[in-house]
Amino acid sequence: MFLPIIGLVVAVAVLILLVLRTKVPPLIAMILAACIASMSGGMSSEKTIDVIIKGFGSTLGSIGIVIGLGVMMGRILEVSGAAEQIAFSFIKWLGKRREEWALALTGYIVSISIFVDSAFVILYPVTKALAKKGNRSVIALGVALAGGLVVTHTMVPPTPGPLGAAGIFGVDIGAMMLLGMALAIPCVIGIVLYAQWLEKRYPIVTAHDVSDKALQVMHDTYLTAKADRPLPNLTLSLLPIVVPIALIFIKAIIGIFPNSGGDSFITSSFNFIGTPIIALSISTLLAVYLLIPYMDRQSTSARLEEGLQSAGIILMVTGAGGALGAVVRDSTAGAALAERVTSLPLSPIMIPFVVATLIRLIQGSGTVACVTTASICAPILSQIPDVNMLFAAQATVTGAFFFSYFNDSLFWVVNRMMGIIDVKQQMAVWSVSTTIAWAIGGTSIALLNLFWGAHGTILDPLLPLGILIVVFIVMWKSSRV
Repeated sequence: MFLPIIGLVVAVAVLILLVLRTKVPPLIAMILAACIASMSGGMSSEKTIDVIIKGFGSTLGSIGIVIGLGVMMGRILEVSGAAEQIAFSFIKWLGKRREEWALALTGYIVSISIFVDSAFVILYPVTKALAKKGNRSVIALGVALAGGLVVTHTMVPPTPGPLGAAGIFGVDIGAMMLLGMALAIPCVIGIVLYAQWLEKRYPIVTAHDVSDKALQVMHDTYLTAKADRPLPNLTLSLLPIVVPIALIFIKAIIGIFPNSGGDSFITSSFNFIGTPIIALSISTLLAVYLLIPYMDRQSTSARLEEGLQSAGIILMVTGAGGALGAVVRDSTAGAALAERVTSLPLSPIMIPFVVATLIRLIQGSGTVACVTTASICAPILSQIPDVNMLFAAQATVTGAFFFSYFNDSLFWVVNRMMGIIDVKQQMAVWSVSTTIAWAIGGTSIALLNLFWGAHGTILDPLLPLGILIVVFIVMWKSSRV
């Protein structure tokens, strides 16, 4: 009974060790972990290979096209200047002294499509100019922007982490997107309020030069490329982002109220175009024809191919995560662990939250944390009656926020773009910010499950809040040393 569980623990330990300490890529590390878990679970070698292939294929079959479309659309939004136009418009609407809210809102919208690292590099010049013009702290404005970016990047498909979690947990991508957007709002608000507190602690911090040469080159290249290019207007900038969300939302409403659609042709039409694959295909076409009309066919194809190139390793890792999940599901480890999970004082949906937190802290990548956690936990939770798998998937991606630090690429992008060198200040600026989002997101999903899910306990929302208090105390004491 215990051998499959021990084997799964060993498999996860080997996976983390390989990713952290060796040159073995995550794809191969996950396949090796799947082999260890399957052999210890009593599978034959032939059965192991068969399950790995089927798990890999079924996962990519459900989300692979969506990932590809998402990165292509994001690349067009990136090169067209649409992100900057959204930022300028929100700043104008919200007015002076509300720049942090405008930047956070920009990040919240833009990062649904553009990868968070690239989006921060693109929009940092706006932040730098606002800080200088308004005599504001560049740290406060930078944290607000980065906070808005990282929250939707981590919680809302079609970015890879939440998309991978949705595929492995087997939940509807549209539902994952809509719930993620709703839960992201309090997380962004929490980070902006913290950014305002940072401004009081670091009142006037001028914008330093970028302290990383590679980031500086990327930054300068973008500024040069956009110098002679007009920005698209706000309506055109928002359409590729808003249209798929609206189509998916309409499909969800029709699903909730099936008799409200009236004519069956209209209902079936929205059910078709509201599926993520079709909705994102439409948005990609809108981006191509509305945002970059000045590009010829060859240049457009080159930009789209750049997006697909960045998606390659993500697709492989996500597929490997699906393979690991299939092994756990088909072996005896999943059933054995499910029996023990039900006896814990926490609800089952908090298990992926805790596992994602630990994996994120250990190895740094939010995407790997999401995929690995979903691979381990989805087969276990599927054997527990009445568990809301949508809530479990959101708990997984929320756990991947926890305490971004030295092993996370975004930690360095944010701090080096703003020229922050002091280690304690780096952690106060960014590590605490992501932990605030982690605590608010974890509390929100725990409360949702407590009132509208199953197996919820009062300990669920207290866990993230308690750990957040501990983090604040530790950071406060360290800052006084």
